[in-house]
Amino acid sequence: MKKEGILNNNLSKLVAEMGHTDKLVICDAGLPISSDANRIDLALTQGIPKFLDTLKVTLEELVVEKAIVAKEMKEVSPKLYRKTLDILDDIPVEYYNHEKFKKKSEESKGIVRTGETTPYANIILISGVDF
Repeated sequence: MKKEGILNNNLSKLVAEMGHTDKLVICDAGLPISSDANRIDLALTQGIPKFLDTLKVTLEELVVEKAIVAKEMKEVSPKLYRKTLDILDDIPVEYYNHEKFKKKSEESKGIVRTGETTPYANIILISGVDF
């Protein structure tokens, strides 16, 4: 049994399989996810798990060179936006409109669905390398 870090088997496996420039999406409970996507559904009930908690834990194990968020997050969910930037620290962020974000999320290696219900609580993490 793993002692710390990501305990969810599917998410841990996905992080371990990520290569340079692969995309991983962490999303709210409402983001459309195609039936053929590699969906890791962590949603238990509204708000559990939270988007920010899932992002923090994922960043503890995944090397990220860039992140993408919807422009609308900044306007519609400013508290979540500020907390997201704090968690990302010095990771560069790109902004797409929500429609383009949804299209880009379809290119991901996996989509992690949380129980978050705050609007636009979605992010695409672009994997980097640690050397």
